[in-house]
Amino acid sequence: MTRTEAWLALNLLPQVGPVRVRKLLQHFGSPERILSARSSDILQVEGFGLNQAEHIAGWEAQVDLDAELKKLRERDLTLLTQDDELYPPLLRGIYDPPLVLTVWGELTKRDHNALGVVGSRHATHYGLGTTKKLSFQIAYAGYTVISGLARGIDTAAHEAALAAKGRTVAVIGSGIGKLYPPENMALAQRIAQNGAVISEYPVDRIADKQTFPYRNRIVAGWGCGLIVVEAPLRSGSLITAQQATEQGRTVYAVPGPIDKPTSAGCNRLIQQGAKLIMDGADVLDDLNTLFPTAPKAPKVEESRPAIALTLEEEILYKAISTEEAHINDITTSSGLTSATVSSTLMRLEMKRLIRALPGRRYVRLV
Repeated sequence: MTRTEAWLALNLLPQVGPVRVRKLLQHFGSPERILSARSSDILQVEGFGLNQAEHIAGWEAQVDLDAELKKLRERDLTLLTQDDELYPPLLRGIYDPPLVLTVWGELTKRDHNALGVVGSRHATHYGLGTTKKLSFQIAYAGYTVISGLARGIDTAAHEAALAAKGRTVAVIGSGIGKLYPPENMALAQRIAQNGAVISEYPVDRIADKQTFPYRNRIVAGWGCGLIVVEAPLRSGSLITAQQATEQGRTVYAVPGPIDKPTSAGCNRLIQQGAKLIMDGADVLDDLNTLFPTAPKAPKVEESRPAIALTLEEEILYKAISTEEAHINDITTSSGLTSATVSSTLMRLEMKRLIRALPGRRYVRLV
């Protein structure tokens, strides 16, 4: 048995879970030694009684490891364990990190740099539009968008990240072989080509009322922050926000009309200390404060930034100086059309080369 197979066997074992496995690892040192331990050995671990010890020691009678491995091979799925370099380091540090993540698609180290986006399944036009704007901006800036593939806000977040040609990860509340909701299968296939669909459950586990709240701790703990776009007072999104707070993550919330139940949860989060955001730049500015960039070499005046720019971006970048200027003056100076200037300004802002100021004014940052 390989070490990865041992992790998988522990994950398949009913009524064990990440917290109990952590205690066993502290005692035995490896998943392989846990599975080879006798019940009398397991009884030496604090908090384990006779029934639990016999349950774990007799794991082979309860787990069909070969069948699960066959399902993984047939669907071309891979396994990620806490030993693997690609396992998200922030997720590894939560109270109950998943023992195993089943991956449809491909994860990269870039996906460690991530933000969760959650919200109501019954989203309004306001919520969907805001989600698309924020997720597009965040993905364009290089952050992986983490969400749950649910209807409403989750779906909008994944679609916007793909539209930005960025990366996105869907953490689902079922096994990958029983993907839920089924109408998002086409979206899941697109995500698997530009990121990954993730599950901690066996391939054929059907979603239920318990799997979704438990799944949410992964969305909350994967990245450095969580964005709540739209949520009523009683919702899974607020549970996810609470989990993010407990895990030490920054919670960002989008304000909404005070007379709309769909925004009541976000407004309450802001009352309780969540950071109010209205634009992707609000999040990016805050993260730049939390994670300052390394010192830069002395800048040569008027030098071109070491970032790939399109022809339009380069023309517009040169038209903007370190002194603030109105968009009309920038448009005249660049010679580009107003429509081109508006869309290009957003791209330059997401690349953190310029900053938008009040009154439709802009200034160069580098």
